[in-house]
Amino acid sequence: MTTLKIHSIESAPENSKTLLEESLKSNGMIPGLHGVLAGSPNILEAYQNLHKLFSQSSFNKEELTVVWQTINVEHECHYCVPAHTGIAHMMKVDPSLTEALRNGTAMPDEKLQALQDMTLKLVKNRGQVSQEDLNTFYDAGYGEQQVLDIILGLAQKTISNYTNHIAKTPVDEPFQKFAWSK
Repeated sequence: MTTLKIHSIESAPENSKTLLEESLKSNGMIPGLHGVLAGSPNILEAYQNLHKLFSQSSFNKEELTVVWQTINVEHECHYCVPAHTGIAHMMKVDPSLTEALRNGTAMPDEKLQALQDMTLKLVKNRGQVSQEDLNTFYDAGYGEQQVLDIILGLAQKTISNYTNHIAKTPVDEPFQKFAWSK
């Protein structure tokens, strides 16, 4: 049983209706997460904006996937891990990278490993990282902008992961074949 309602365009608060229509247009469906977030027009708008901004950040498609899935797996999000597996497939990310992220195995190269390590440190330590951690990340080829971009991705994923935990959002049909649990 969910504790938060999954809204349709018809049942959503007035200020969420246009946002859900945008979700339908861009996704071909209203993702269950968006239906739940529609209960608060402000959080739905914030989530959609954060997703757009993070997608346009300094990261390429593999790096976006590493940040998203590292956070999803660490937060044990039953909804977002399968959804981002499907999204990674649509983005044509190498399936071996996606499987490594889902299964907690090493990244295929040192730079992506450094990105995953920094993402995990930020999540687990609530943003408290050492200068040594930053230097290791910078030595792998990243810079200050990428540290900040991880935080942007973390803001997006915190909204979705926490909401899905509370709502127990059912995994959308297109992503059910990628079901995941820790």
